[in-house]
Amino acid sequence: MAITGEYLPSPSDWVRRQVEEIERTGTTDSVHIMNRPVVLLTMRGARTGAVRKVPLMRVEHEGAFAAVASKGGAPEHPQWYRNMLAHPDIEVQAGTETFPARARELSGEEREQWWERCVAAYPPYAEYQTKTDRLIPVFVLEPA
Repeated sequence: MAITGEYLPSPSDWVRRQVEEIERTGTTDSVHIMNRPVVLLTMRGARTGAVRKVPLMRVEHEGAFAAVASKGGAPEHPQWYRNMLAHPDIEVQAGTETFPARARELSGEEREQWWERCVAAYPPYAEYQTKTDRLIPVFVLEPA
């Protein structure tokens, strides 16, 4: 089921520009983060209920994707973290393919397995964890 309604662009300039480029080209292959591929997540805002979009580093395993709430090692979670907790039914775009997914925050051994995959895909995640006292949340995004 497509996520429809009023779209509120991100207050972050780089996020807005990347979303605009993905929408213009129809593919996530048209942008990158730190020279690595991305996926585009579409979700509902936790407070507003409006449509929100965020490009994240592409980490894939057996048809599922990870979403790492690193915010570069900042002391607080990114805003999209609260959005996914409040509204876990999202859309994922990888390349030109878009599909419904359900976000599930990981813990324990499952989180550790995914964390290793995430660090392998993007080694700076390990450094980000050293910058913050919070355990960086990892979600798995499974096709719905």
